[in-house]
Amino acid sequence: MATDLIGIISKKVGISPKIVQSIVQLLDEGNTVPFIARYRKELTEGATDEQLRDFDEIYSYTRNLEARKADVIRLIDEKGLMTDELRKQIMEAETLARVEDLYRPFKEKKNTKATIAKAKGLEPLADILAKAELSKEDFETEAEKFVRDTGDAKTSVKNKEEAIQWAKDIIAEAVSDHADLREEIKSREETACLLESKKTKTFDEKGVYKIYGNYSKRISEMPSYAYLAVTRAEEEKQLQVKLQFSTDKIWEDTTKFFFPKKQGTSICYLQEALEDGLHRLLMPSLEREIRSDKKRWSDESAIKVFGENLKNLLLTPPIKGMTVLGFDPAFRTGCKLAVVDQTGKFLDKTVIYPTEPQKKIKEARDTLKKLVDQYKIDLIVIGNGTWSRESEKVVHDFIEMNKLTVKYMITSESGASVYSASKLAQDEYPDLDVTIRGAISIAHRVQDPLAELTKIDPKSIGVGQYQHDVDQKYLKEKLEEKVEDIVNSVGVDVNTASYTLLQYVAGLSEAVAKNVIAYRDENGKFTSKAQIKKVKGLGPKAYEQAIGFLRIKWGKEILDETGIHPEIHKQVYALLETEMGIKKKDLKLPMTVEKYPENKLVAWSETYKIWLETLRDVLAELQRPGLDPRDELEAPCFSSTILDIKDLEIGTKLDGIVRNVTDFGAFVDIGLHSDGLVHKSQMANHYVTNPTDVVKVGQQVKVKVIDIDLEREKVSLSMKDDSAPQVPRREQNMNQERKAPEKKRDEHVSESTMKGNITFS
Repeated sequence: MATDLIGIISKKVGISPKIVQSIVQLLDEGNTVPFIARYRKELTEGATDEQLRDFDEIYSYTRNLEARKADVIRLIDEKGLMTDELRKQIMEAETLARVEDLYRPFKEKKNTKATIAKAKGLEPLADILAKAELSKEDFETEAEKFVRDTGDAKTSVKNKEEAIQWAKDIIAEAVSDHADLREEIKSREETACLLESKKTKTFDEKGVYKIYGNYSKRISEMPSYAYLAVTRAEEEKQLQVKLQFSTDKIWEDTTKFFFPKKQGTSICYLQEALEDGLHRLLMPSLEREIRSDKKRWSDESAIKVFGENLKNLLLTPPIKGMTVLGFDPAFRTGCKLAVVDQTGKFLDKTVIYPTEPQKKIKEARDTLKKLVDQYKIDLIVIGNGTWSRESEKVVHDFIEMNKLTVKYMITSESGASVYSASKLAQDEYPDLDVTIRGAISIAHRVQDPLAELTKIDPKSIGVGQYQHDVDQKYLKEKLEEKVEDIVNSVGVDVNTASYTLLQYVAGLSEAVAKNVIAYRDENGKFTSKAQIKKVKGLGPKAYEQAIGFLRIKWGKEILDETGIHPEIHKQVYALLETEMGIKKKDLKLPMTVEKYPENKLVAWSETYKIWLETLRDVLAELQRPGLDPRDELEAPCFSSTILDIKDLEIGTKLDGIVRNVTDFGAFVDIGLHSDGLVHKSQMANHYVTNPTDVVKVGQQVKVKVIDIDLEREKVSLSMKDDSAPQVPRREQNMNQERKAPEKKRDEHVSESTMKGNITFS
């Protein structure tokens, strides 16, 4: 890579050129983000997965930007139209949009009014009009000189009126193509312009868009969820949406660039040309750009929230050591039950009919008692779909009546039907009905949420907002990155994982993941990481990237059950034997490692050729091999109460579980059919900008009922502490302003965020 590009990126991200060079080289060599973050810390100043992904986007964007600059300069040079000032402007451009604006006047255009006028030879007349020095009469006399009949409609000009109109068309296009004018108007209007929405004849007054029926707000102040809602309503023909611009200021900007100091009365024609260029060409183009930028920002914001929710859901601690009954509620077709043992192995299935219309409650209780007794069931897991609360009451009453120690809980069943009908589910349970596979999935979700949920397309898991309205390609890319980071942070047991989990391991594709399973099925369990090299399609680079994140328990090589990369196994064994007196054959994990002084660690690092940060990780792994970060988190709670919305009162205090977090608040399961909403204004006694700073999916929270809508079955909740002092709004805003620089870059890299810095710690 050219040195100047390294310097440009260094300046953008705020880290030294040396570190930039290292990261760029690692990425260009085909190293994955999880591998770099975990095993090349010394070369990146300890950058996290998220920071490296941000860096990768800035790197890719900057590389494309610099390449486009060079291409545009070449294209303009070839036309012989390059000037020193234009070259300087292109080289100083910080976004692709600015480069394209500068190139716009030089692009070959087809069949515009201006190109037709130029073909008729009217560019000289447009130049005269642009100067506007002549009187109106003298200009019209000049226009008559361009009237001619060539016998070809493409080059003929019928009369002076037509000549003047064609000249005005050339100037109108020049207005639209003027890069500095576009930049000046857009930079102000993308902040100042109003978005206004009006009802159409098909508007649903009681629908979800009712607050946007007659809506007006600065587009820059619209939160992402509001903009996505408005655009969806617009697509559904329920709203008409328009941007309202500062017309007086726009006209002032335009005249500044196009009105000459000395003016003749022909200025009236120039004014008409400028107005046409603004209204017909420039402003519609800028409106599309501003709305497109707002849509991209809204997509990025929604996807960021979705990714954070997905991360917290996938990191839900598994419930270990329990035999589980998966309970998939239903109405007419009955509730499907599936028993799985402590390892997740399917044991038994049946169907009960405790809900409407059959209401065979006694038979259902008898069946439950039989299953609990036969399989020593520890936990009943109920999916949160239709009739889940009626099913919960059946289970709750059953446990109470029989005085059992069995626990029960509600879990999200989003995506279970997607998995149940998938090819993977058919391969895993070929002899079972789709509905029974769903009950098995519900049970597995609490036994190992990560392993089960990676079988499902991330956007089908149901923890986002407007996921079907955002850029689907970008959504898929970012969610898969999030899953990849989580899977690699946890590590994967290569002898028990499905291919859907393995495919998220750094360096492994879906095809290679399937080959790992095929090899395991044919040859039995892997006994060493070295054996994995024999898998078809797994080359040296893929092996290097993946192997540190794979685990082999009770294998031939004791370090294979840890996250210590095999590339340093020999050095680790040498260190253990020489410095701690532990031979390889005597090594047992976990082991106790004393706290060594820094100078000793530095000496060991140099002696055994192990990077210092990596050495610290090695010592931590020896003490807690294969540490699962989920073990550090709060375990899911079990249900104990049944609620009906009619039983609620304003002021009722409840325990709940956060099921989803959005830009505007959090949805909390309090035991009703529908989750209650805690608006972000009710999340804390201080001002909350980002709900994900306060709560996360799966978190247990204490809430108070502040509003009940019986007709719509909606409940509004508050998490505020009544006993705590309220922070005045002015002070809240001041606190937010102080924090703002720290949170400057909290969006995906786009045109508007290319100037932000990344700080690696």
